[in-house]
Amino acid sequence: MSELKEGQMAPPISAQDQNGNTVTLDQYKGKTVVLYFYPKDDTPGCTAEACNFRDNYQGLLAEGIVVLGVSVDDEKSHQKFVTKHNLPFPLLVDTDQKIVNDYGVWGEKNMYGKKYMGTNRTTFIIDENGVIAHIIKKVDSANATAQVLELIKQKS
Repeated sequence: MSELKEGQMAPPISAQDQNGNTVTLDQYKGKTVVLYFYPKDDTPGCTAEACNFRDNYQGLLAEGIVVLGVSVDDEKSHQKFVTKHNLPFPLLVDTDQKIVNDYGVWGEKNMYGKKYMGTNRTTFIIDENGVIAHIIKKVDSANATAQVLELIKQKS
């Protein structure tokens, strides 16, 4: 699949969240969606990012912004992560890697000289019409909400 670009329609999503509920992108039409992809539940960077969204969640909701997290971890892993860190938003299960592939965030990674395939931390801001408004490839995990809000405010 070719790389997604700002201004394109966001690929459709239909996936289970940590509670087994089906979540679709269509159910959020009319709202801004922060769709963030992260490598693994309960790792330092992923926890910092999730907790940053958690700590700012009520303010995001007040602005009409919803948050959806996606990783290739399973439902049980997501449940533990949500419970441990009291996350108020859905984490989508993508064990078949459909969503990460559709969004082009699955790729080769390199840690300590070892190459492997995994999810590249990326955030998509999808507008109320389902169009990709912004793509953040250099995510600042500890300040993810500020990064998102700065881009949204630039557009308005």
